[in-house]
Amino acid sequence: MQYKSASDYLPHRTPMIMINKVHLVDDKQCICSVEVSKNGILSPFLTKDDQLPNFYAIELMAQTIGVWNGYHGSKKKHSPQLGMLLGGRAIKTTVPAFALNSELMITANLVLFDSKLANFDCDICINQQCVASGKLNVYEPDHNEFDQLFGLQRLKG
Repeated sequence: MQYKSASDYLPHRTPMIMINKVHLVDDKQCICSVEVSKNGILSPFLTKDDQLPNFYAIELMAQTIGVWNGYHGSKKKHSPQLGMLLGGRAIKTTVPAFALNSELMITANLVLFDSKLANFDCDICINQQCVASGKLNVYEPDHNEFDQLFGLQRLKG
């Protein structure tokens, strides 16, 4: 199946889009990728040694979940929605940074989905070897909830 670019499924704008290719989306899984390169979308986040610090793994996993959600929303003619990362468990990395010219394959497997709340088991692989993994809990607030958290109602109250 042919997919659009990850940016079409995410509410983010450059430079905060950190993945670009969508390889698979189905009811239970999403697989995306990005290359660590000096001229690529990750270039603003590289260290002086041209590596991507491993703590970006959580955002890469979260954006892959966002692509999953955005893809399913697009099938219902919905625009990409903002989501919230509530937390993560068992976040592990085996490398201190992702090396220049490595292709990061990010997989998010749905564990639990209940309307607005979801849990995904995620991993990042380089050359078919897992270098990061974790379980992420995410929530999609509606417009009223966002307004209460960040909008005028919060300031009044």
